[in-house]
Order: sequence, then structure tokens, then C-alpha cells
Amino acid sequence: MRILMIIMSMLAFVGCAHSQPNQTASVNHDDFAIENVGDGIYVHHGAHLDIDTGYQGDICNISFVVGSRGVAVIDTGGSLKVGQQLREAIRKITPLPVLYVINTHVHPDHIYGNAAFLTDKPQFIGHEKLANAMATREEQYAKLNVQLLGEDAKGSELVKPTMAVKTTLEIDLGDRQLRLTAHPVAHTNTDVSLVDSKTSTLFAGDLLFIDRTPVIESDIEGLIAELEKFKAGQFKQVVPGHGPVAKDWLAAINNAERYLNVLLADIRASIKKGESMESAMNTAAASEKEKWVLFDIANRRNVNILYPALEWE
Repeated sequence: MRILMIIMSMLAFVGCAHSQPNQTASVNHDDFAIENVGDGIYVHHGAHLDIDTGYQGDICNISFVVGSRGVAVIDTGGSLKVGQQLREAIRKITPLPVLYVINTHVHPDHIYGNAAFLTDKPQFIGHEKLANAMATREEQYAKLNVQLLGEDAKGSELVKPTMAVKTTLEIDLGDRQLRLTAHPVAHTNTDVSLVDSKTSTLFAGDLLFIDRTPVIESDIEGLIAELEKFKAGQFKQVVPGHGPVAKDWLAAINNAERYLNVLLADIRASIKKGESMESAMNTAAASEKEKWVLFDIANRRNVNILYPALEWE
């Protein structure tokens, strides 16, 4: 029951979005826009939609890094179709082989495009808990993908990792290395981030949302702790799971932490006063409302996830 609740709540928010990016260059490939945000660093931003307003599996940041040996893909979108669009965009930029496909966590908007890269025979990389998380959620994900995507769900199989990140892992693209870190339970229990050595770009996955209201599935205090750890990094820019690429990444992290801390404090205060979860949905983090996109939808879902757990503290 707990797993099903998590899946349903996650898929309720999975129609999340991003604000318009502020990157340096844009390349449009049949409306599949690719942002060149640094030397060999490319990002595609999904549509700014909630799940009830036209979700088509293309709602998160999906990226790729081009080295002298080949390409590493970072997340692949929410369907085979989106993955194929990403693969076509890569082929228009470089003929080099796709060596790695990295999933930052288990949510379906980030992983269902994996199947588009099977013919490239890359290493599929994820957190050591990712394969089990995929297996646990596979049936529910498949049903909801059909419900949400219709014909576009065809072929969107879950491709599990062939290489696991237990603590850290370094992969070589030739003239650059990517250092992957497996995180403790935070946004999910399968979170992986990575840093590109050549450009000092952090790919934070859904540990960081920018502009769009942060989402919590697992452990809000764990998420705050992992964001705090990022502050010790020497990054030049950060690619979040949703939202624009940030040069002022420290401010972006501080914004996310502020929201999460306010949300946590407000829910605890509501519980202490004996207020219902429905009441907390209307009041928790209300001071943050004007600072975030899709606040009303995402914030209520966050309270729905967190309130029952915090009641048992």
C-alpha cells in the first residue's frame, strides 16, 4: 500500500515543468529544442505542463555530454518517442557513439526513453537501488503510461541499469570525465548526481528544482541535507532536474532549501496544533506561493506525502 501511495502521488506530480531557460545557444530539431550550455554540454527542457494539461512524456531536463571518445546521456524522457527524439538530436550534433545512459532517479519522466538507445549498446547507469525500484514500480508505471500517453506509450519499456553506482563512480569520455555520486534517501531512494570535469557542470537531477516548486517523494530532511552538501562544490553552473540552467547555482540551492524548510516547519506546526491534513494543504508554505511555478498543485501533493509521515515523529 505504501509503495502504491508513493507511485500514485509521484505520478500525480510527474507532470512538472520548467521555466524558460537562460542558456547561451539554442538549436531546434523539429521543435525538439537543444540548448548548448557549455563546451560539449547540451540540454533539452521539457514542456511546462501539469499532468492534467497535456502530458506527453516530455517534461524534465534531459541532457548529453560529448567527449572525444563518445557521448553520455543524462536522463532520457518519459517515453520511447521522446528518447528517439533525443537520439536524433544527438546524431545531428555528433557521430560519436553513445557510451553511457545515466538515469538520475526512478521517476518515469526521466527513464522511459532509455529503450531508444538499446541499439547503441551503451552502459545503462543508475543508483544501486534503481533496478529494484524499477521492478517494484514497473506494472503501475506501465498502466499509467498507457493512460497518460496513449499511442505514444508503445515501446516505452523500462531498461534497467547494467552498471550500478554504490557510492561514487567515474566514467571516461576521453577529454573529460564524469564523476557520479549515489545519494542517501532524499528526493527518492535512487538519486544520482554527476559533475563534468571539463566544465564544472553539476547535473543535480531532481535533487534540485529551479523556479518550479520542488517535489518530495521520500525524505524532506534528507533532501535538505543533500542540497546543503552541494554548497561545498566548485561548480560553474548547475543543470537541475526541472528548470533553467543556473550560473548562480548557490542562490538556486538556497531558494530550494528555503521552501523545503518552510514547508517542513509549517506542517509540523499544523500537526502540533491538531489541524487536519486538508487544512495544512491550504496553509503550509503559503508564504512561498508567489515564488514558484505550479505551487498550488505541487505544494498540496507535497503535504499529502509528508503529513502522514511527520504525524509519527
